[in-house]
Amino acid sequence: MEAEKSRPLWDNPFQFVLACISYAVGLGNVWRFPYLCQMHGGGGFLIPYLIMLILEGMPLLYLELAVGQHMRQGSIGAWKAISPYLCGVGVASVIVSFFLSMYYNVINAWAFWYLFHSFQDPLPWANCPLNSNHTDYVEECEKATPTQYFWYRKTLNISPSIEENGGLQWEQAACLILAWLVVYLCILRGTEHTGKVVYVTATMPYVVLTIYLIRGLTLHGAANGLTYMFTPKVLAQLANPKTWINAATQIFFSLGLGFGSLIAFASYNEPSNNCERHAIIVSLINSSTSVFASIVTFSIYGFKATFNYENCIKKVILLMTNFFDLEEGLITMENLDDMKHFLASAHPREYADLLPQIKNCSLEAELDTAVQGTGLAFIVYSEAIKNMEVSQLYSVLYFIMLLMLGIGSMLGNTAAILTPLTDSKFISSHVPREMISGGICIINCFVGLLFTMQAGNYWFDIFNDYAATLSLLLIVLVETIAVCYVYGLRRFQKALGAMIGHEPSWYWKIMWAFVSPVLIVSLFIFYLTDYIRTGTLRYQAWDATEGQLVTKDYPSGALAVIGLLVAASTLCIPLGAIVIFIKKRVSS
Repeated sequence: MEAEKSRPLWDNPFQFVLACISYAVGLGNVWRFPYLCQMHGGGGFLIPYLIMLILEGMPLLYLELAVGQHMRQGSIGAWKAISPYLCGVGVASVIVSFFLSMYYNVINAWAFWYLFHSFQDPLPWANCPLNSNHTDYVEECEKATPTQYFWYRKTLNISPSIEENGGLQWEQAACLILAWLVVYLCILRGTEHTGKVVYVTATMPYVVLTIYLIRGLTLHGAANGLTYMFTPKVLAQLANPKTWINAATQIFFSLGLGFGSLIAFASYNEPSNNCERHAIIVSLINSSTSVFASIVTFSIYGFKATFNYENCIKKVILLMTNFFDLEEGLITMENLDDMKHFLASAHPREYADLLPQIKNCSLEAELDTAVQGTGLAFIVYSEAIKNMEVSQLYSVLYFIMLLMLGIGSMLGNTAAILTPLTDSKFISSHVPREMISGGICIINCFVGLLFTMQAGNYWFDIFNDYAATLSLLLIVLVETIAVCYVYGLRRFQKALGAMIGHEPSWYWKIMWAFVSPVLIVSLFIFYLTDYIRTGTLRYQAWDATEGQLVTKDYPSGALAVIGLLVAASTLCIPLGAIVIFIKKRVSS
């Protein structure tokens, strides 16, 4: 049942752990976890998050590492070895990883684009550009912000809707080709190169985050952001089912379960490797990184929010000073409210005329502005960076960090595709590994050009939202059932005992056999009911005339693509079993 590799990939267990960390610790730790903390009452989110780590994250990670190490094959071969009827599980994992690779490297392309522009002084997203007549600023930029304008217009050159594809953006296409070239060079010699690359991709982000932490804590207003994060609304959030659902989902996806990457990495381990210890280490480091990144993010949030709040106050003071022709310096941030009351009573008619122009400045409202995903990575961080001293340096460091996180995740994604292909004796005996790697990169790069069109960001969101969510839940559910009830839990624990020197404790067995499957089924039901309740699926489109996002319904063509993305991977599981069943009936 076991297919021996010609040699282990990893020079030592530490290298394997680094590879898992490089893959698991990705962009979601930097931009989604802080968003969830912000949305669910700061530190109050940490309680359900840590509980879900124990009930779901560590057990499922351990299970995948153990299966890969025991079977010594990629996802397709590993599940086929457990039962021929499970061949569709591995195929589904490969398809999901293929979908992920198609769009995920676009993030690295955007990071390259911003990195190249980070050497300009001032940064190109620091100010609005002049219009063609050089008489005023570009109207779209004035209605939005310079950072939004640079993202939506200069980077994406985004179309008004998904139905208007527009042309290919050649600068972005060139950055995408560069991103795929870097990935190809990292996997060119196969696993031998990957093992060396992870030393950089796994450690570099921590160096940059530490630099940002030191800088962030010294920024004016950082304390406001950290106070916001560590002031939990515990009781309200613990009673909110959405908090628990989001905590479980974040654990599930941040560890990269179901993609086949962890099985592929573990399949190159020595049989005696202690995968139990490594599962715990990787889980804890991954979650600690999320908290660490959140502290950095909220210190920058605090700086940005305080900066915007104080600018708002200054504009109100200037407006009132000029309107009432007051002495400069008479109105200050400290006495602003008192002066408002005084002017309202002393000049009621004039104040009433001015009132519609006075903005309601609120630090709490600024801190409550929740942003995730590309909005956090390329808009919020960019806006904060432009206001720092030596902004070019911090911009370069930040986008290098994004690249390291993105490339590390891409190494795992490509390993999930490459390992099952190279496991095939027919393919590996006829096609050199370099050509297999190159073919995967070329195909993904070619398809990825779709995301560099003017409507590309809308298609990116479709792939990001729908290509993996339901599919991965179903894949991991079947994996857990397969190990516990098809392969047999007793048989599996004996195999683990032979590998690591002791059988798993009651904690692991209870999690695998009952708790984790129940949680996955609950998540699956939640997402299905959520999709049904939502009705017509909608997306956020950029309105250039207003300089803001507007909500639109997905057209029928986009809905069809969403359906195909979900079906392409999920149907592999039953279809694989049906094909094997028919083959056995015919042969008998």
